[in-house]
Amino acid sequence: MPELPDVEGFRRTAAKASGRRIERVEVLDRTLLRGGRAAAVEGERFGDFERHGKWVIGPAGDAEVLMHFGMTGRLDWERRGIDRHVHDRIVFVCRGGELRYRNMRKFGGVWISKRGRERVTGALGPDATEVDLELFRRLLAGRRGTLKAALMDQPRTPVPRLSRRRVERLWRAMDDVVRESLPTLRVPPAEGWLTGARDDRRDARCPRCGSRLRRATVAGRTTVWCRREQR
Repeated sequence: MPELPDVEGFRRTAAKASGRRIERVEVLDRTLLRGGRAAAVEGERFGDFERHGKWVIGPAGDAEVLMHFGMTGRLDWERRGIDRHVHDRIVFVCRGGELRYRNMRKFGGVWISKRGRERVTGALGPDATEVDLELFRRLLAGRRGTLKAALMDQPRTPVPRLSRRRVERLWRAMDDVVRESLPTLRVPPAEGWLTGARDDRRDARCPRCGSRLRRATVAGRTTVWCRREQR
């Protein structure tokens, strides 16, 4: 896999908090502080942040701040005094600015842990940016369910029926989406498109070609797709 460009958009946000002392933590929605105590990091300085999948991890003294963003979360750095967004849930007030954890639909959350990140995250697989084609093939090998259950992607195709060529096409599409999306902090990498159309109504149309969107339940989750654009 070629060396990644500066795709980890969260780093540009989190880097502004790195090295800054946390004066206080304002928990605006206590349901989103999933574990630990905010006081554990007050007075500490943020270290260098890491990202793994949808986790952003910031060391602070002998604790770690672990943030998961679910489907709609994001991280913002703003000057103090700038109006907060209605969906800012937890704010780390630092000298010179605020690191704001925003999450509209409240999936994910923030954990503050002194006992090791794996107690919160569990064992994590490789980050998507680290998965090359050969590893992708190995990860799919032996999986017998549908592809969405294995990958949380659209297809209902049984994994054993995927040809080597289709696996390669799938990996390239996944890799492209991840690389294009990380700089914008959203998947897909622009507002609108299918994400904005699929929940509007039962007869929603594809914003690209106008075809009626299909809807089904796959692996216990509602799946919406365009038969023409997402064959």
